[in-house]
Amino acid sequence: MSLQVTSPAFADGDRIPDKYTGEGADVSPPLEWSGVPDGTRELALICDDPDAPQAEPWVHWVFYGLNATVRSLPENLPSGTRLSTPVAMLQGRNTWTSGRTTGYRGPLPPPGHGTHHYHFKLYALDAPLSLNPGIDKAALLKAMQGRILATGELIGTYSRE
Repeated sequence: MSLQVTSPAFADGDRIPDKYTGEGADVSPPLEWSGVPDGTRELALICDDPDAPQAEPWVHWVFYGLNATVRSLPENLPSGTRLSTPVAMLQGRNTWTSGRTTGYRGPLPPPGHGTHHYHFKLYALDAPLSLNPGIDKAALLKAMQGRILATGELIGTYSRE
C-alpha cells in the first residue's frame, strides 16, 4: 500500500526552497499526506540524503510517535526530542554532530557536489512503538520491522555551486 506525501512548499522532484535549507532559515517544510490505511496506529518519517559523500545516507530528520489521525505538519517545527505543540510526536537524531542534533536540519550539500536528493519517507505503522525520544535512524528502522502497513515518499532536490 502507498501513502501520498506532498508539500505545499515544493513538488515531488523539484528544488527545495532555500528557506528550508542550511543556506536559508533551516526550518522544517510543511508536509501533507493521504492514503493512510485502516489499522494505522502511528506514523513515522525519515528524511535522508543518499547522495551525501559518505557510506551511509546523511540523515536530516527522524520523527515517530505521531498520531495516525494527523494528516499534515506545519513548517518550522521545534527541534526538541519530545513535541507537544503544534502536534505531539518524538524526534530523533540527525547526522549533525553539533548544533541542532535532533529534529529537522535542511539540505546543505558540499559546494559543487551536484544535485542531491532528499527523501522524505513516511511510514504507517500497525502498532505504537515504545521508543524513547532521541533515537537514530537505525534504531527506528529496527523498531519498525514487521510493523509497516504502508509507505510514501516525497523527494526534493538541492545543490550548491
